[in-house]
Amino acid sequence: MFFGLLKEEEKRPSRRKAIQSILVVEDEPLVAFDNEHALEQAGYRIAATVDDYDHAVRVIDEGDVDLVVADVALPGDKSGIDVARYAAERGLPVLFVTGRCPGDARALAIGCLSKPYAQRDLIAAIQVVDAVLRGARRPKLPAGLTLFEPRA
Repeated sequence: MFFGLLKEEEKRPSRRKAIQSILVVEDEPLVAFDNEHALEQAGYRIAATVDDYDHAVRVIDEGDVDLVVADVALPGDKSGIDVARYAAERGLPVLFVTGRCPGDARALAIGCLSKPYAQRDLIAAIQVVDAVLRGARRPKLPAGLTLFEPRA
C-alpha cells in the first residue's frame, strides 16, 4: 500500500517550488536592486545579481541556480541572449525581462516579460514559470508576460 501511494504521488505535479534560487542579470543598477529586493521579499534566494555575460556564466557554472532572469541588453560584446544560450545549453530556464523580446527568444527562454513592469508582475511571471516547470496548473499570466511553453 505504501508503494502504491508513492506511485500515485509521483503522477501528481510537485507542490514544492521548482524555482528557489534566481540569477538576476541586469545592467541597470536601480532595476537590478528593485528586482533583487522584490524577489527576496517573495521568498526566493538570489544566487547573484550580475551585469555582464562573464559573471553570469561563472554563477551558472557554480550550479546553484534554478532560473535566470535576464535583460537582453548588457554592456560588452555579449548580450543577455548569449547568457540565455549558455543557460539553455545546460538545461537552465531563462525568463527575459526586456523592452523588446528578441526574435529567437522562443528557442532560448521559457518566456519574456516586457519592460517596464511592476515588481508584482515579475513575481507573478516567476510563479507562472514555476508552475510550468512543475507541470502544475498554470496561474493567470501577468501583464506583459509572453509564455513560450506549450499550453496545457
